[in-house]
Amino acid sequence: MRTLIVTAFVSVDGVMEAPGGEPGYRNSGWTFKGVEFDEAAYEIKAREQDEAGALLLGRRSYEAFAPVWPTMVEEFAGYNAMPRYVVSSTLAAQDDRWPATILRSVDDVAKLKETEGGPISVHGSATLGAALADAGLVDRYHLLVFPVLLGAGKRLFSTADKDLTKLALVEHEVYKNGVQKQVFDVVR
Repeated sequence: MRTLIVTAFVSVDGVMEAPGGEPGYRNSGWTFKGVEFDEAAYEIKAREQDEAGALLLGRRSYEAFAPVWPTMVEEFAGYNAMPRYVVSSTLAAQDDRWPATILRSVDDVAKLKETEGGPISVHGSATLGAALADAGLVDRYHLLVFPVLLGAGKRLFSTADKDLTKLALVEHEVYKNGVQKQVFDVVR
């Protein structure tokens, strides 16, 4: 069974929307506004790309990344070369600039997890990440928690009323800019 990893930039109050400057959100670009850049904090991002066997995205993230990531040949060489999947009930066709297999439901993701291969990495994709967590499909979280409060915005976790999910902290580091790396395994 493949490991499914949700990786996210998140504020202390749980918001993950528009960390890199995506339009339409009042605090867009919050990962670099008021937080000093520290290259060491991003070590986990390079490691994720090296270790991942596939990339899984929700439709909105896929549509945002597809025109950009293929042009970032050095930064995202691994992601550009690995199999990509997008979960969408509405997407009619893949973007030819960045081909991906379209999955229609979290049930399809459960089937994907049963295949052979390395970890499946979920980037961005707030709605998908929450649905995967609610379905019990997430095995690990890679979080970079930024020392900011954003208030409104898309959150990492849903507000579904569900049973307790226990997490085990397996890796943690605090960087000089206040960003915290938190890696949690889901305890089953």
